[in-house]
Amino acid sequence: MKEKAIETKSEVDEVVPERSRWSSPLEFVVSCLGYAVGIGNVWRFPYLCYRNGGGVFVLIYLLMVILMGMPIFLLELVIGQYSGLGPDQCFSRIAPIFSGLGYCTLVVIYLVTVYYMVIIAWSVFYFFASFRTELGWGSCDHEFNTKGCFDAIADESCGLNATFYNYKCTSVAELCSEYNFDHMVNRTYCGLQNGTEVHISTIINRTLSSEEYFSQFVLGINGATWENFGEFRWQLFLCLLFSWIVGYFCVIRGIKSSGKAAYFTALFPYVILTALVIRGATLEGAVDGILHYITPKWEMLGDVDVWGSAASQTFYSFGISCGSLITLASYNNFKNNCMKDVVIIAAANLFTSIYAGLAIFAMLGFLAKQLDVPIENVATDGPGLAFVAYPEALLRIPIPQLWSVLFFFMVIILGLGSQFAGIEAVSVTILDKWPHLRKRQYLVQIGICLSCFILAIPMCFSGGIYIFTLLEWNTASWAILLIGLGEIVSVSWAYGCRRFLQHMKDMTISMPKLVYWYWWVCWVIVTPLTLIGVFTFQMVIFAPALYEDYIFPEWANMIGILIGVSTLAPLPIFAIYSYFTKPYTGMEWFKPTKEWGPQSDTSESVVNLTRCTSGSIRSSYDSGITVAMAS
Repeated sequence: MKEKAIETKSEVDEVVPERSRWSSPLEFVVSCLGYAVGIGNVWRFPYLCYRNGGGVFVLIYLLMVILMGMPIFLLELVIGQYSGLGPDQCFSRIAPIFSGLGYCTLVVIYLVTVYYMVIIAWSVFYFFASFRTELGWGSCDHEFNTKGCFDAIADESCGLNATFYNYKCTSVAELCSEYNFDHMVNRTYCGLQNGTEVHISTIINRTLSSEEYFSQFVLGINGATWENFGEFRWQLFLCLLFSWIVGYFCVIRGIKSSGKAAYFTALFPYVILTALVIRGATLEGAVDGILHYITPKWEMLGDVDVWGSAASQTFYSFGISCGSLITLASYNNFKNNCMKDVVIIAAANLFTSIYAGLAIFAMLGFLAKQLDVPIENVATDGPGLAFVAYPEALLRIPIPQLWSVLFFFMVIILGLGSQFAGIEAVSVTILDKWPHLRKRQYLVQIGICLSCFILAIPMCFSGGIYIFTLLEWNTASWAILLIGLGEIVSVSWAYGCRRFLQHMKDMTISMPKLVYWYWWVCWVIVTPLTLIGVFTFQMVIFAPALYEDYIFPEWANMIGILIGVSTLAPLPIFAIYSYFTKPYTGMEWFKPTKEWGPQSDTSESVVNLTRCTSGSIRSSYDSGITVAMAS
């Protein structure tokens, strides 16, 4: 009988493959780094830093990282590493009342994965377009260009009394007269007799050729609206398909393949970034751009908007409350020092953001000098920075094709590195639920990639940018703050902060007393209050989505709000489901279940310790300790 039992167990082990593990701790670190360091470090942080006080914003952002970013980051890594499970099962075992919290994070990361690959598709479009003899965004000679298209390089050849307008060099004096100005000051300014001078770009409807290229050719907007969604952009469709094919082959074997790919996606962008920093620093006007970027504006310390922007960038940059970090940590060795990993990744993330800003604003300073406009006229956020301002600056340096290829290749690599963890988070939920599917992991991965690809196809239409904006505006924004708050409350208040810190010691994560109390104070008091404050601030300043000057209809904004609400919906839905299907009563809703604890480990003593700890947890609760914060 015993032999039969052993044989049966052997057969089960053969049928159900073991859960994957990282090949080395370094593989985990570079995967987390590749996930956390993404496109936002290139196109969001530099602009926010410039707009919100330069060096002052860096200080406030650093404070937010210490008080909010790192505590949630570590909390997610410890949960994943200790339990060896994905986010869906972690929180349901910590406390049944939070059963839906893990699914909230999965809804967020799935939606982010859908629209994030569209950004990579745009980058792929530009990458291949960069191999042409003449870069397409450098002229106004295309069918899609309007008479207001501004070719800045052609403008330089128009002489002292003319500017490029209506596809040709046009007399500035005539333009000034046409718009009721008294005289021409120079080729870029019109003036009145009272001494008022106005830049010509403010009196005529003029758009950079790179901006028209992005909006009219790449996106193909051409007057598309929500009601008239426009034509299908087959070029974008092919770029999106290419992006997902590359992404799929990188994650085809789960962390066994994505972990190896992470070495390249996490580290190679620094090579390109360094080349861009060196090249940018040698350009005329680069110093002005960098000074605008980093010069502290101390008066902005009292601006609430600056603090709110720093807090939102912390979530955006670290990718917390999306389930991906829990997933990546769940593949760790039980005794990995993830606290050290958090410090390394946080420092690398901050360094990358500041370093990328040097490359970006060196180019923007150069562009402002070339166009003879203030830097604020060329400094922009998001897609406008990566696909308009930066490509425009690249046109003015020798061998622009080379630098364009390097820049967009870097953006593609940064984007793909962030995608791996999102796909893995969804995958691990399925594979942990049905372990027998691990034998056909490649089919699970292709199912996830295919579903995300299909959902992103509407964003390949002329009006697709409006869907993209709606998703980006409402997915990883205000709702994610509440998810982060739920994570903190479930662990530090319901489960018990000191008990959770003891688990870190069980995993041989040693810490000085000061560090111990730092985590306790953050998890129990500071981080929850910060999240509540930031959420309140975002609700006060909340505005419906819009793209450039186009105002979305009310029904579209309502869909956007519903998208945000959908990321929170699993929490009450699963709580109600558990109420009717699980035999929990009273404080049992806030107790860890019998299944909570490490799922696998090389050390039997750790498993025994965990069982003992789990028993003491339930005993403590049954003895009447209901305020976990004080336990």
